[in-house]
Amino acid sequence: MKSPQALWISVAFVLIAAGAAVWLYPALPAQVPTHWDLHGRIDGYHARQWAVVFAPLLIALLALMARVLPALAPRRYELEPFAGAWHLVMLAAQGVVLAAGLAILLRGAGHAVPVPAVAMLAVGALLMVIGNYMGKLRRNFFIGIRTPWTLSSDAAWERTHRLGGRLFVLAGLVAVLGTLLRFGRWLPLACIAAAALGSVGYSFVLYRRLERRR
Repeated sequence: MKSPQALWISVAFVLIAAGAAVWLYPALPAQVPTHWDLHGRIDGYHARQWAVVFAPLLIALLALMARVLPALAPRRYELEPFAGAWHLVMLAAQGVVLAAGLAILLRGAGHAVPVPAVAMLAVGALLMVIGNYMGKLRRNFFIGIRTPWTLSSDAAWERTHRLGGRLFVLAGLVAVLGTLLRFGRWLPLACIAAAALGSVGYSFVLYRRLERRR
């Protein structure tokens, strides 16, 4: 995806979030539920005026980062070689914020929206997007499995991201299916943690193996 296309989609996301905030604002209570624990119980609130601006501001911030960070990347770690994957992943992250933000506002306005389930479904979809494009990422400081071992070796980076991509797709699929089948939030979270820790551990083992061969 090209940068201008990504920018227009980001603008659309911000407008949708802002429009929903304006529409639902009169129906929101003074304190809006914004956080749920692992058992689905509300354990966090924000004032109405803050709850309505959170999603538009965060989406705008992510869109700004998507355009600014490539210009800040040092030599040999540029993002341009995989700009399409970069913008798609950043848009997916903005989509997660949009989905969660809309669910929170609808729930606060009295609609029966299962916010934790919506958030987990969105995160699962994001993980599958990230995993699908992880193999296209090249060494950089902003996205991917950035360990001392992957950042110091092209071979370690590429092979770690091939494995990590499969693990993250699997974790995202488990998150989606586990949420739809109501397995609880522990299984998806455990799979996500396993995918992250497994990728980091593999990068270390692979780097040591490559060093011994040299």
